[in-house]
Amino acid sequence: MSELTDLPDLHGATIDAIIGHAGRATLPFQRANREEQYATAFWFNELVESTSENESADEVVRQYLVTAGEPTRVEMAEFTLRPELCAPAMSAEKLMMVDFAEGWIHLDGLGVAVMPTAGLHAHGTRKGWRWTTDEITDGLAARDEDIANLGANPVAACLLGHDVAAGSGAREQAVVVGEVARGSDGGVRWVGRLPQGCVGAPVFIASPLSGNSFKLVCVGVALPGDGHHTIATFDRIRTALRALPAPDTAAAQEPAGPSTEASTEPLPPTPGPKRRWWQRRG
Repeated sequence: MSELTDLPDLHGATIDAIIGHAGRATLPFQRANREEQYATAFWFNELVESTSENESADEVVRQYLVTAGEPTRVEMAEFTLRPELCAPAMSAEKLMMVDFAEGWIHLDGLGVAVMPTAGLHAHGTRKGWRWTTDEITDGLAARDEDIANLGANPVAACLLGHDVAAGSGAREQAVVVGEVARGSDGGVRWVGRLPQGCVGAPVFIASPLSGNSFKLVCVGVALPGDGHHTIATFDRIRTALRALPAPDTAAAQEPAGPSTEASTEPLPPTPGPKRRWWQRRG
């Protein structure tokens, strides 16, 4: 884990906020049994309905895994699990999925794919464990005005993904520091290095507020590119998701299962405390 002493205070505070709100939202995957198609997906809660009554609010959400579309076009893939993402913690580190490409819905024209998560939850329940993830929420995901405020001048940004360690191929989480800016074509781009395995990862900025405060904003999804990586922004992702029918939970795709099954006890009511297991990449 890297220290933040070499970063300006705002950068350090931004990274702390990303890890605090979304540190357990990312999930690395790759083509099964091959060293290719490395990418990062993340959990997202689409707010469908919110009602407020007597100071209490009820929210209806649809939950998806979100990533870049191109890496999902494989028949078999494996997710790399971390102990922090499930309770009880599993002995297996891989979660295999067959017919992987069929589980994704591609959002027209965006280069983004989404997978309803009902099958992942059903698999955990059947095996005696549950997911203990964070999610990119409606409050974190960028709105129209957040995207409209981005211009040609680069803005400091951070990407939360899983790079590929040389030699071992380990998929540790990395905070990648870069910038975002609007290109001449009007699209928003990632300015900086995008390590292998970080395609599909969420990109964040700190939007200044009054005083020394700021609002953490998830701009969108980093897409593949040849030196210039477009970001599929959340204003467009929201619009595309609203056009989708409600996920068919009865037909939700389940993973084939971990490479090693773990014996489990009844699930605890709450997950354990979060630990920092991320690394900074510049």
